Parts: sequence; structure tokens; C-alpha cells
Amino acid sequence: MGAIKKKIKKLSSKNYFFRSIYNNMKKIKRKIMYRKMYKKFNVNEKMIIFESFWGKSYSCSPKAIYNYIIKQPEFNDFKFIWVFKDTKNRKNFFKDPRTEIVKYDSKKYYQYFAQAKYWVINFRLSDCIIKKKNQVFIQCWHGTPLKRLGCDIKIDGGNKLSSKRDIYKIYTNDAKKYDYFISPSKFCTEKFISAFNLDKLNKKDIIVEKGYPRNDFLYNFKEEDIINIKEKLNLPKDKKIILYAPTYRDNQHKLGKGYVLDLQLDLEKLKKELGNEYVILMRLHYLVANKLDLTNLNDFAYDVSKYDDINELYIISDILVTDYSSVFFDYANLKRPIIFYMYDLKEYQCEIRDFYIDLDELPGPIIEREEDLINSIKNIKEYNKKYNDKYVKFSKKYNYLDDGQAAKRVVEECIKVNGGKQ
Repeated sequence: MGAIKKKIKKLSSKNYFFRSIYNNMKKIKRKIMYRKMYKKFNVNEKMIIFESFWGKSYSCSPKAIYNYIIKQPEFNDFKFIWVFKDTKNRKNFFKDPRTEIVKYDSKKYYQYFAQAKYWVINFRLSDCIIKKKNQVFIQCWHGTPLKRLGCDIKIDGGNKLSSKRDIYKIYTNDAKKYDYFISPSKFCTEKFISAFNLDKLNKKDIIVEKGYPRNDFLYNFKEEDIINIKEKLNLPKDKKIILYAPTYRDNQHKLGKGYVLDLQLDLEKLKKELGNEYVILMRLHYLVANKLDLTNLNDFAYDVSKYDDINELYIISDILVTDYSSVFFDYANLKRPIIFYMYDLKEYQCEIRDFYIDLDELPGPIIEREEDLINSIKNIKEYNKKYNDKYVKFSKKYNYLDDGQAAKRVVEECIKVNGGKQ
């Protein structure tokens, strides 16, 4: 069976028919395993399970909520479970004896989901995991959306792997499980309600508009944190830092190869033009990160795509360069320059995703040519004069609840202990 499974897996990367067979095999296996656990284990009222980006990292709002909770005395007798796809070296992150690490998609993974009273997650959950009536799913999500998502996607054909109908079904089915949905603003509340079909599901009241716990760190970090992170990454102390954090393109997927990296950035040229003053941190989306080649650029470009917590990259960076990723909403809390390198703007807006907001609101220049990007960085001192008013307006609309205390508010609202009503 193992040899057959491997053969099907290999074929699935090259053929849609075999991909469907392989995915269905996995779904059936997971459903059988979870149903066994579902029946076997009762809910533990004092267990919380945390999962960030399908177990890919220790980050985002689940991390912020966890770090707040472990310091509160009312949780002294709780057990905490953290999920990771790669469990190697993860114990270094956790010193609290109440915390256990489990491997994503393992037997224990399904056992603890069947047991845990509270699920704290920032992404969608596997379809095979069914929530019991007395369990509580806290959906943290992972950013303020610029590009349309879920049921709000109007353009069909932009995503090579899923049709508009499939995406609608995935988001709606996942939302049926939610008990709470964390929102950082009125804007996000409106978009989450439509993107996850909460209105038709009669679940508009699950929104908890208290700010993003993930952004607490951007208000609470210390200077020593910046020093420690730079040392950990072996970054030069005498140069400024550009953080380049683009998203992937839904339509750039090739059968047998996966998503394709189209960087549209000549790093050799950037090094020549900017290398005396800057280094650049390359934070690519996980779907294309393994395609990055930084040969001969070791002293200028650094691959930080697998670095767990992007917040730590924010605080050491002097400039953010992004495109359609939601990272700029969070980064704006630092009041530092943001440049939008949108080299495929017309295609992206008209053929792939489109946007929720008017791009004129963005607190920084929209650049479509590499030469203009270089010039914008060279003349970054003029940034505040040009974009200060937009920056203030932008922050008042999208980040007004971020103040370093969001995790506290979310926990008080969503997790009831010591006799509190759920």
C-alpha cells in the first residue's frame, strides 16, 4: 500500500485525475481517524489547542494569545497544545511545562482536536475535523485583506487550483464551525462577514471587533529585541534594512511544478545601486519561497521566508516593500515607510483578485517599474512629506484598535474560565 501511495502521490503532481485520487485518499484516511477520536475522547474543559498557518509556524495571533494566557493565574491548571508540521527544534520556543507540541496530521493531532475545549487558529481547518457542541473555535484570521477573498472573489479563473464555486464552498463550510471571529476594525468586520458568508449563515454576531492580538508585539517590543533579532540573522549593524514581502499570484501555477516564482526584481542591480547603504530581507510566500536563489548575494540579500514570526522582521526593518500582501496594514503600526511594488497591477486587478479598497488610500507610492523602485528607496527621506497625511488617515481607519492590549481583550471575550458563561 505504501508503494502504491507514493506512486499516486508522484502522479498527482503531474495529472489532475491522479491528484484528485490522492487527495480523496487522504481525506478518507483523515475522516476515519478523526471519527475514532471524536467518539473515544470527551472534551477537556481545560485544554486549548493552537495552530498557525496549518502548523507551519509559531506566529500571528495564536502566538500572541498563548503568550498572554500563560501569564494569567486563572489558566494555571490548563494544558496547551501547539501544532507544527515540523516538530524538530520547536521545543526551544516553549519553556512552559503545561505546553505540549504535536505533529500536524498525526494521531495525537486528531486526538487533541477531539479533546480541546478551545481551538485558537488563524487559517482554515481540515474538513475532516468536526466540532462538538461544547467546543469553541476562535478564528483569528491572519491579516486585514487588501485583495478579495473567499465568497467575495468575483473573477473566475484567476486561481489555477480552485474555481470560484469551490472557494465559496470551502470558506462557507469552514465558517460553519466558528464560534468567534477576531476582527481588528469595522472595515474588516464588514469584509469577513461577506467573505465567509456569515450573514447567510446567521453568524454575524460571532465577530469580536477588539483589535489583532498579533500586533500587540509592535507596541510592546524593546530595543534589545531589535539587537537580538539582528544578531540571530547575522545582519550588518551599519546598514539599513529593506523588508521585501510580496504575495504569490493565484494564476501562476504549473502542473508538476507548483506555483512559479516571478520575482520581477534584479537583485544584482539592487545590490549595485543600494548595497552601500542597505541590505534586503526576502520574505516570500511559502508557496514560492523554495524557488528563491540568492547565489552570490549573501552579503546583500537574505532569505527569511522560513523565519517564523514576521513581526520580528517588521521591527528591524527601515522600509517595507510589498505588493498586494496584507502585511502593510500591520507594518503601518510602526509609522515607517511603505513602498508598493505592483509591477502587474492591471493584470492582478482585472484578471486575478481585485481589491477591497481604493488604492489611492495606500500610505505610500505605487511603483510599476524596477527603476522607479530604486529611485523611491534612494529618495526615501522625502517620504514623510509626501505621505504623512495619507498615513495618518490610513491608520485611523484600519489600525485604530491596535494598542498592545488586543490579546487581553480577546481572551476576556472568548475564553471563559472559573465559572464564566460561554
